[in-house]
Amino acid sequence: MTIFTKIINGEIPSYKVAESDTCYAFLDINPLVKGHTLVVPKLPEPEADYIFDLSDEQLQDLIVFAKKVAKGIKEATGCKRVGMAVLGMEVNHVHIHLVPLKKETDMLFSNPKLQLTSEQMCQIANSIAEAMERMEN
Repeated sequence: MTIFTKIINGEIPSYKVAESDTCYAFLDINPLVKGHTLVVPKLPEPEADYIFDLSDEQLQDLIVFAKKVAKGIKEATGCKRVGMAVLGMEVNHVHIHLVPLKKETDMLFSNPKLQLTSEQMCQIANSIAEAMERMEN
C-alpha cells in the first residue's frame, strides 16, 4: 500500500482540497509555491505508478478531476496559469502535480521548497475547496 493510498484512506493526514469517487486532491507538503496540489486516482492494490498504465476510463477521470481542481487553484491563488506535471518517480502511485504559475520558473522542481505552517496549509486548502464549490454553483 502506497503513502498516497494511506492518505486517501485517512490513515495519514493531508490537507484535502477535493475528492470524488475516483480521485483525491491534496496539498503537496513540500510545495514549490503556495497552492501546489497533488491529484491522485483511487486505485486498488497494487497501485499503478505510471500514468499510461491506467485504463482509459481511469485516465479520463483523473484528467477531468485535475481540470476542476486546477480551475479552483487558479481562482483561489490568482495565478496566471496552473502548470501540470506528471513525474511519478518519488512515490509509486500515479499522481499529477498542479502548480500555480506566475512565471515559468515557478515550476522548476529543483527550486527550494516552501516551508509553510499548518495554518497556512489549511487556509490554502480551504481557499481552493471554496473556489471549486463556488464554480460548481
